[in-house]
Amino acid sequence: MSNLLERRSAVLLVVDVQERINAVMADQSHIPRLEVLVEACHALDIPVIGSEQYPKGLGATVEPLKTLLGDTPGAKDTFSCARDLGLREALAAAGRPQVVVTGIETHVCVLSTVLDLLAAGYRVHVPHDAVNSRRPADKHWALERMQSDGAVVTSTESVLFEVLERCDTDDFKTVAKLVKKLPVP
Repeated sequence: MSNLLERRSAVLLVVDVQERINAVMADQSHIPRLEVLVEACHALDIPVIGSEQYPKGLGATVEPLKTLLGDTPGAKDTFSCARDLGLREALAAAGRPQVVVTGIETHVCVLSTVLDLLAAGYRVHVPHDAVNSRRPADKHWALERMQSDGAVVTSTESVLFEVLERCDTDDFKTVAKLVKKLPVP
């Protein structure tokens, strides 16, 4: 079985990109990447699920992600989305074995979610440029741990072109326009 993402098998999970915690991220380059991922997934009929960690204390999902996500993201008190009943049920209801996990903080909620999803049998892909932590070293070592435990560490652009598979479609044209919005380091 290929480790490539497939449109009909994938779901996007956006973890805890909330006002108070996002505000302390020195590097904000994850935000435009998340916007492009969410917009592309909507265009390609890939389910998108969002979460919020203790929204009473950390605030709501940041704009414009909040608007793009639509339905209120699932509120949770657990660090791992997979340990929250509502989010676990939303993932199961999507009926897709591949989960693209994005969000903040890489070394806390993203890491816990990825490890639990792997243990539950999901094939997990983590675009390194669509996750973030306050400290770069925390992000680096969390990505290393995820990869060593079986997650595919990839990039936003790789995710998008993997789910497209072909360049001779209208979907390709739509996503190619979105890719042009991605920041160049």
